Amino acid sequence: MDFNGTWKVYEEENLEEFLKAVGAPEMVVKIRKEVKPVLVIEQKGKDFTYTMKTPICTKVHSFSIGKESEMTAVDGRKFKCTVREDNGKLIAETEKFTSVREIQGDDMIETVTAGSVTFISKSKRV
Repeated sequence: MDFNGTWKVYEEENLEEFLKAVGAPEMVVKIRKEVKPVLVIEQKGKDFTYTMKTPICTKVHSFSIGKESEMTAVDGRKFKCTVREDNGKLIAETEKFTSVREIQGDDMIETVTAGSVTFISKSKRV
């Protein structure tokens, strides 16, 4: 599993519904719908730095596989998260959602489930 690199989001499904399901403020939902982030992932063994860049803000998260980390949501709320690796997939579990990130061919696919809502983000290396 090689997630290293810069990734440009090119398609998102159910973003608005997902943000509402996790309690994001309406202003964040409106703004986030208008942008496609660039993701920069630096992987060194089990240690990752994940940077999400938009014209509005840049969020940086660092985590290690199997260890609980504190992260910040797009609206500034902090949450605890543990990321694990399973068959080349990165799986992040929180109280509100589960994220599965994987490489499929030239794409990185993230599938995030919050209750009955599933958000899918597709990115390509740039």
